[in-house]
Amino acid sequence: MAMYVNYESSSGYALFEVHGLDEIGQNTEAVRTSVSDLSRFGRVVQLTAFHPFESALDALNQINAVSEGVMTDELRSFLELNLPKVKEGKKPKFSLGLAEPKLGSHIFEATKIPCQSNEFVLELLRGVRQHFDRFIKDLKPGDLEKSQLGLAHSYSRAKVKFNVNRVDNMVIQAIFLLDTLDKDINSFAMRVREWYSWHFPELVKIVNDNYLYARVSKMIDDKSKLTEDHIPMLTEVLGDEDKAKEVVEAGKASMGQDLSPVDLINVQSFAQRVMDLADYRKKLYDYLVAKMSDIAPNLAALIGEMVGARLISHAGSLTNLAKCPSSTLQILGAEKALFRALKTRGNTPKYGLIFHSSFIGRASAKNKGRIARFLANKCSIASRIDCFADGATTAFGEKLREQVEERLEFYDKGVAPRKNVDVMKEVIDNLQKNDDEGKEPVEAKKSKKKKAKGEEEEEEVVAMDEDKSEKKKKKEKRKMETAEENEKSEKKKKKKSKSGGDEETDDGHSTKKKKKKSKSAE
Repeated sequence: MAMYVNYESSSGYALFEVHGLDEIGQNTEAVRTSVSDLSRFGRVVQLTAFHPFESALDALNQINAVSEGVMTDELRSFLELNLPKVKEGKKPKFSLGLAEPKLGSHIFEATKIPCQSNEFVLELLRGVRQHFDRFIKDLKPGDLEKSQLGLAHSYSRAKVKFNVNRVDNMVIQAIFLLDTLDKDINSFAMRVREWYSWHFPELVKIVNDNYLYARVSKMIDDKSKLTEDHIPMLTEVLGDEDKAKEVVEAGKASMGQDLSPVDLINVQSFAQRVMDLADYRKKLYDYLVAKMSDIAPNLAALIGEMVGARLISHAGSLTNLAKCPSSTLQILGAEKALFRALKTRGNTPKYGLIFHSSFIGRASAKNKGRIARFLANKCSIASRIDCFADGATTAFGEKLREQVEERLEFYDKGVAPRKNVDVMKEVIDNLQKNDDEGKEPVEAKKSKKKKAKGEEEEEEVVAMDEDKSEKKKKKEKRKMETAEENEKSEKKKKKKSKSGGDEETDDGHSTKKKKKKSKSAE
C-alpha cells in the first residue's frame, strides 16, 4: 500500500511519497535513526509535488486554516491533482500522512482520501522538516528562514490581536491583582498594628478595622499629645464620637513605650503606604465592576462581579468558560479535592469557586449540593449568552437570578418555580418590546414631520384652490358684465333699426314723386 506525506511549510505545500514501506514496516525506530542521514532518508522519502504560496497573506490564511483543521480550496486542488484518484465503491490503495488529525478527518469527509496521523508519520515529517531545503532545489540559502520568520511574526501578531480584542484578559489581570492586594494589605496592616502597638497598645482593641487603624495611627502620631481637641478629627475618621473619646482617654493612660521622632516618622510613612494601597484597591474594584458589566453582564448580575471574574480567570477566558459544561463549572476551583476523592474513592466535592456566592450560604446543609448544581447550570447559560450574544444586556442574568431565588424558595417552602423555557421567552419578548419602543419615537418623529409636510401641502393646495376660485369668480363676473353689455347694445340696435326703416320708406316715396315730377316737366 502506497503512502504519501503532506508537509505544510512556510513557503508552500509539499507532497512526498514514502518508499520501502514493505522493508521498514512503519517502524518508527528505523525512521528515527535514518532521519539524521540525508542519503538514507532520501531513499525513503521523495518529493512528488510542491505548491508555493502566492503571498505572505495567502501563507497566513493557509496556515490559519491548517491550525483550525480546515481544508482550503487550494489544498484540495493540490491533493486531487497529485494523488491517485479515489474510485467510488473501491478501497483506495494509498494513504495520506498528516500532522493534524482534525485536518485529516476533514480531508477524508470531503474527498474520501484515507488519512492517518501517528508516530510514524510524525517522524517522517520531522525528517522532512530537517532536510526540506535539500528537497526543494530552487530555494536560495536563507529564503526558507526568512519565510519562516515572517510567517511566525504575522501568525503570532494575529493571535495577539485576537487576545487584545478579547478584553476578558483585563478582567483576569484585575482579579489576580485584587487577590494579591488583599493579601498584601492584610499583611502590611498587621505589621502597622504590631509596630504602633509598642507605642499605643490600647488602640488595637478600640479600632478593629485595618484601614481605620492606619488612618488613626497616622493622625495621632504621638499619644502624649492627644487632647480633647482631637476628638472632632477622630470622630470624622471613626464615625463614632464615643470611640473617639475612648481613644483620647486610652492615650492619656496608655502603658506603651515612647518612640523617638524618627521611629514615629517611619511608622507614619508606612501607615500612609497602607492607606494608599487600600485606596488603590477600591479604585481597582470599581474598574473590575465596570469591566465585568461590559464583558459578562449576565454572569455578573447572576453571581456577582468578584465570583464571575474568578470563574473567568480560572477557566482562562470567557470563551473557555462558555465551553465548560455545568458539571465542570460546578467544581471549578476544587480540582485538588476532586482528584484526591477520585484517588481515595471518597466523596467528590459539591462546589468550587461558586461556594463564595451568597446562594449556597443561604441554602440549608442538605440542599447545598442541589443549589450548587442548579447555580452552576445557570452560570453556564449566562456565560454562553455573554460570550456569543451580539448585544450586552443584564436582562437574562436578572431573570436567571430570580430563578435561583425561586429554587431556594422551593427547597424551603415548596413553592413550584417557573420553567426555564417560559422565563427565557419572557426575557426575549421584553427585549423585543423595548426595541420596538425604541423605534417608535423615531417613527413618531417621522410621522410628525410627514404630518407637518402634509398640512403645509394641504394649506398650499387650499390657497391654490382659493386663488383659482377667485379667478373663476372674476371671470364669471366679467362674462356676466360682457353679456349684459351685449344685451343692452342689441336692444339699442333693434330700436335704431325700427326708427331707421320708417325714414327710408319716406325717402323712397319722396324720390318716386320727384322722378314723376321730373318726367312730367320733360
